[in-house]
Amino acid sequence: MTDEEQKIIFSKNLIRLLQEHNKTQKEVAEAINVSPQTFNTWVKGIALPRMGKVQLLADYFHILKSDLIERKISDDNIKKSSLSKAVQIKVLGRVAAGIPLEAIEDVIDTEEIPQSLAKTGEFFGLQIHGDSMEPRMCEEDVVIVRQQDDAESGDIVIAMVNGHDATCKRLMKYAGGISLLSFNPIYEPMVFSNEEIEKKPVRIIGKVVENRQKY
Repeated sequence: MTDEEQKIIFSKNLIRLLQEHNKTQKEVAEAINVSPQTFNTWVKGIALPRMGKVQLLADYFHILKSDLIERKISDDNIKKSSLSKAVQIKVLGRVAAGIPLEAIEDVIDTEEIPQSLAKTGEFFGLQIHGDSMEPRMCEEDVVIVRQQDDAESGDIVIAMVNGHDATCKRLMKYAGGISLLSFNPIYEPMVFSNEEIEKKPVRIIGKVVENRQKY
Protein backbone atom coordinates (compact mmCIF):
# COMPACT_ATOMS: atom_id res chain seq x y z
CA MET A 1 0.00 0.00 0.00
CA THR A 2 1.38 3.41 -0.95
CA ASP A 3 1.67 6.30 1.47
CA GLU A 4 -1.07 8.18 -0.37
CA GLU A 5 -3.44 5.20 -0.18
CA GLN A 6 -2.76 4.91 3.57
CA LYS A 7 -3.58 8.60 4.03
CA ILE A 8 -6.92 8.16 2.25
CA ILE A 9 -7.88 5.09 4.32
CA PHE A 10 -6.93 6.82 7.56
CA SER A 11 -8.84 9.95 6.56
CA LYS A 12 -12.02 8.01 5.74
CA ASN A 13 -11.89 6.03 8.99
CA LEU A 14 -11.27 9.15 11.06
CA ILE A 15 -14.16 11.03 9.42
CA ARG A 16 -16.50 8.10 10.06
CA LEU A 17 -15.46 7.95 13.72
CA LEU A 18 -16.09 11.66 14.17
CA GLN A 19 -19.55 11.26 12.68
CA GLU A 20 -20.45 8.10 14.62
CA HIS A 21 -19.36 9.62 17.94
CA ASN A 22 -20.76 13.08 17.14
CA LYS A 23 -17.41 14.72 17.85
CA THR A 24 -15.85 17.83 16.32
CA GLN A 25 -12.29 17.91 15.07
CA LYS A 26 -11.46 20.50 17.73
CA GLU A 27 -12.81 18.35 20.59
CA VAL A 28 -10.74 15.33 19.62
CA ALA A 29 -7.63 17.39 18.80
CA GLU A 30 -7.70 18.95 22.28
CA ALA A 31 -8.28 15.57 23.91
CA ILE A 32 -5.15 14.07 22.35
CA ASN A 33 -3.10 17.27 22.66
CA VAL A 34 -2.54 18.20 19.02
CA SER A 35 -3.33 21.43 17.22
CA PRO A 36 -6.62 21.66 15.27
CA GLN A 37 -4.54 22.48 12.19
CA THR A 38 -2.56 19.25 12.48
CA PHE A 39 -5.72 17.24 13.10
CA ASN A 40 -7.31 18.78 10.01
CA THR A 41 -4.43 17.54 7.83
CA TRP A 42 -5.27 13.99 8.99
CA VAL A 43 -8.96 14.47 8.18
CA LYS A 44 -8.15 15.84 4.73
CA GLY A 45 -5.72 13.00 3.96
CA ILE A 46 -2.78 15.37 3.66
CA ALA A 47 -0.71 13.78 6.42
CA LEU A 48 -0.58 10.72 8.66
CA PRO A 49 -0.07 10.91 12.43
CA ARG A 50 2.75 9.07 14.15
CA MET A 51 1.90 5.75 15.79
CA GLY A 52 1.82 7.34 19.24
CA LYS A 53 -0.96 9.67 18.15
CA VAL A 54 -2.76 6.81 16.38
CA GLN A 55 -2.76 4.97 19.72
CA LEU A 56 -4.17 8.03 21.49
CA LEU A 57 -6.95 8.22 18.90
CA ALA A 58 -7.64 4.50 19.29
CA ASP A 59 -7.86 4.88 23.07
CA TYR A 60 -10.13 7.90 22.71
CA PHE A 61 -12.58 6.07 20.46
CA HIS A 62 -12.15 2.71 22.26
CA ILE A 63 -10.94 0.87 19.19
CA LEU A 64 -7.80 -0.87 17.97
CA LYS A 65 -5.12 0.99 16.03
CA SER A 66 -5.79 -1.30 13.09
CA ASP A 67 -9.34 0.04 12.91
CA LEU A 68 -7.90 3.42 12.01
CA ILE A 69 -5.20 2.38 9.58
CA GLU A 70 -6.65 -0.76 7.97
CA ARG A 71 -10.43 -1.00 8.22
CA LYS A 72 -13.37 0.87 6.81
CA ILE A 73 -15.30 0.97 10.04
CA SER A 74 -18.70 1.94 8.71
CA ASP A 75 -18.64 -1.00 6.26
CA ASP A 76 -17.70 -3.52 8.92
CA ASN A 77 -20.92 -5.03 10.26
CA ILE A 78 -19.09 -7.12 12.82
CA LYS A 79 -17.40 -4.05 14.20
CA LYS A 80 -20.72 -2.21 14.43
CA SER A 81 -22.21 -5.09 16.33
CA SER A 82 -19.36 -5.18 18.84
CA LEU A 83 -19.55 -1.44 19.41
CA SER A 84 -23.23 -1.71 20.24
CA LYS A 85 -22.61 -4.21 23.03
CA ALA A 86 -21.29 -3.36 26.45
CA VAL A 87 -19.21 -5.19 29.04
CA GLN A 88 -19.51 -4.49 32.77
CA ILE A 89 -16.37 -3.87 34.81
CA LYS A 90 -15.89 -3.36 38.54
CA VAL A 91 -15.27 0.11 39.97
CA LEU A 92 -12.93 -0.04 42.95
CA GLY A 93 -12.81 2.48 45.77
CA ARG A 94 -9.14 1.76 46.39
CA VAL A 95 -6.37 -0.59 45.32
CA ALA A 96 -4.07 -1.71 48.12
CA ALA A 97 -0.65 -3.30 47.72
CA GLY A 98 -0.34 -7.05 47.94
CA ILE A 99 -3.93 -7.82 46.97
CA PRO A 100 -4.52 -9.19 43.46
CA LEU A 101 -6.93 -6.96 41.56
CA GLU A 102 -9.36 -9.81 41.02
CA ALA A 103 -9.47 -10.44 44.79
CA ILE A 104 -10.26 -6.87 45.89
CA GLU A 105 -13.61 -6.65 47.63
CA ASP A 106 -13.82 -2.86 47.82
CA VAL A 107 -16.16 -2.73 44.81
CA ILE A 108 -18.26 0.43 44.96
CA ASP A 109 -19.98 0.35 41.57
CA THR A 110 -19.85 -0.96 38.02
CA GLU A 111 -19.29 0.78 34.69
CA GLU A 112 -19.89 -0.36 31.13
CA ILE A 113 -17.26 -0.29 28.41
CA PRO A 114 -17.69 -1.15 24.71
CA GLN A 115 -17.01 -4.74 23.78
CA SER A 116 -14.44 -3.47 21.28
CA LEU A 117 -12.45 -1.96 24.15
CA ALA A 118 -12.93 -4.96 26.43
CA LYS A 119 -11.30 -7.17 23.80
CA THR A 120 -8.02 -5.27 24.13
CA GLY A 121 -7.25 -6.39 27.69
CA GLU A 122 -8.44 -6.65 31.28
CA PHE A 123 -10.08 -3.53 32.72
CA PHE A 124 -11.24 -2.09 36.02
CA GLY A 125 -12.59 1.26 37.17
CA LEU A 126 -11.00 3.26 39.98
CA GLN A 127 -12.58 6.15 41.86
CA ILE A 128 -10.37 9.24 42.09
CA HIS A 129 -9.68 10.64 45.57
CA GLY A 130 -8.05 13.99 46.29
CA ASP A 131 -7.24 16.98 44.09
CA SER A 132 -3.77 16.14 42.74
CA MET A 133 -5.09 15.54 39.21
CA GLU A 134 -7.38 18.57 39.01
CA PRO A 135 -8.60 20.12 36.79
CA ARG A 136 -8.51 17.09 34.46
CA MET A 137 -9.69 14.60 37.09
CA CYS A 138 -11.68 15.49 40.18
CA GLU A 139 -12.78 13.89 43.43
CA GLU A 140 -15.06 10.87 42.81
CA ASP A 141 -14.47 10.80 39.04
CA VAL A 142 -14.05 7.25 37.77
CA VAL A 143 -11.12 6.35 35.54
CA ILE A 144 -11.25 3.31 33.26
CA VAL A 145 -7.97 1.42 33.55
CA ARG A 146 -6.39 -1.25 31.35
CA GLN A 147 -4.33 -3.61 33.51
CA GLN A 148 -0.66 -3.53 32.44
CA ASP A 149 2.69 -3.41 34.18
CA ASP A 150 4.32 -0.81 31.95
CA ALA A 151 3.34 2.25 29.92
CA GLU A 152 4.78 4.87 27.59
CA SER A 153 6.19 8.19 28.75
CA GLY A 154 3.32 10.68 28.87
CA ASP A 155 0.63 8.11 29.66
CA ILE A 156 -1.65 8.55 32.65
CA VAL A 157 -1.12 5.51 34.86
CA ILE A 158 -2.15 3.90 38.11
CA ALA A 159 1.00 3.30 40.12
CA MET A 160 1.74 1.66 43.46
CA VAL A 161 4.35 3.49 45.55
CA ASN A 162 5.88 2.38 48.87
CA GLY A 163 3.31 -0.36 49.30
CA HIS A 164 0.53 2.20 49.75
CA ASP A 165 -2.74 2.58 47.90
CA ALA A 166 -2.52 3.10 44.16
CA THR A 167 -2.12 6.64 42.86
CA CYS A 168 -3.16 8.18 39.53
CA LYS A 169 -0.38 10.20 37.86
CA ARG A 170 1.16 11.07 34.50
CA LEU A 171 4.24 8.92 33.85
CA MET A 172 7.45 10.40 32.48
CA LYS A 173 10.41 8.15 31.78
CA TYR A 174 14.10 9.11 31.83
CA ALA A 175 17.35 7.22 31.36
CA GLY A 176 17.92 7.17 35.11
CA GLY A 177 14.38 6.64 36.35
CA ILE A 178 10.82 7.99 36.22
CA SER A 179 8.66 10.84 37.46
CA LEU A 180 5.01 10.63 38.46
CA LEU A 181 3.40 14.00 37.78
CA SER A 182 0.21 15.60 39.05
CA PHE A 183 -1.85 17.95 36.90
CA ASN A 184 -2.40 20.19 39.93
CA PRO A 185 0.69 22.46 40.05
CA ILE A 186 0.69 22.68 43.86
CA TYR A 187 1.98 19.10 44.02
CA GLU A 188 5.67 18.40 43.46
CA PRO A 189 6.66 15.65 41.01
CA MET A 190 7.38 12.24 42.53
CA VAL A 191 10.83 11.37 41.19
CA PHE A 192 12.36 7.90 41.47
CA SER A 193 15.73 6.61 40.33
CA ASN A 194 15.94 3.14 38.81
CA GLU A 195 17.36 1.91 42.13
CA GLU A 196 14.45 3.44 44.08
CA ILE A 197 11.95 1.86 41.68
CA GLU A 198 13.30 -1.54 42.68
CA LYS A 199 13.72 -0.88 46.41
CA LYS A 200 10.52 0.97 47.36
CA PRO A 201 9.12 -0.53 45.05
CA VAL A 202 7.31 1.58 42.45
CA ARG A 203 5.03 -0.49 40.25
CA ILE A 204 2.74 0.36 37.33
CA ILE A 205 -0.50 -1.61 37.52
CA GLY A 206 -2.50 -0.01 34.73
CA LYS A 207 -2.97 2.69 32.09
CA VAL A 208 -5.91 5.11 32.24
CA VAL A 209 -7.84 5.03 28.96
CA GLU A 210 -10.85 7.14 29.92
CA ASN A 211 -12.10 9.47 32.64
CA ARG A 212 -15.80 9.53 33.53
CA GLN A 213 -16.66 12.65 35.44
CA LYS A 214 -19.36 12.61 38.09
CA TYR A 215 -21.65 15.56 38.76
